[in-house]
Amino acid sequence: MNMRLTFAVQNNITSASELAQKSDYHLFKSGVRPEWEDPQNKHGGRWAYTFKNSKANDETWLNIMLAAIGETLEDEQDNEVMGVVVNIRKAFWRVGLWTRTAGQQPKGKAAVEGADPLEGKKRLEQIGKRFKDVLALPGTEQVEFSGHQDSAHSGSSRAKAKYAI
Repeated sequence: MNMRLTFAVQNNITSASELAQKSDYHLFKSGVRPEWEDPQNKHGGRWAYTFKNSKANDETWLNIMLAAIGETLEDEQDNEVMGVVVNIRKAFWRVGLWTRTAGQQPKGKAAVEGADPLEGKKRLEQIGKRFKDVLALPGTEQVEFSGHQDSAHSGSSRAKAKYAI
C-alpha cells in the first residue's frame, strides 16, 4: 500500500469516531451517487456489518476506504464495488460496501452464452469474504448482503439478508 495515500486519506478525511450521531459518511466512485435510485446502484445491493455498543473504529473505517480505493475487494474485471459507507448511530455503527449488482447475471446484449448462472452469486460472495477479511471479524461473525430493491420494497435499509458470510 502506498504510504502517501494512507497518510493523505487519514489526514484529509474526518475520522469516523469524530462524526456526530445519525451521520452517514460515503466514499463512492466518481459519478456514482450514494443512493439506491442512482442508475449504477439500482440493481445492486450492499454487504454490511453492524458493530453494537461501541464507538466507531477509525482504523477499521480507514482500512475499508483504502481497500475500496486500492480495488482489493474485487477482481480486476468485476466492476462491482460502487462505494463504501459508515453509519453512526446512538447504539451502534455500521459499515457497508455497495455493489453494482445483487448477484444476477447480465441480461440482453451483456449476457454471455454458456455462462455459469451462479457466477454473479459467486462473485458477490468472494467480495463479501474480502470485506469480512478487511473488517478482521472472527469466523463466528457474519457480514450480510441485501439487495437495494429488496430494501426499497421492505421500506427499510435493513431488509432480510439475501446472503451471509
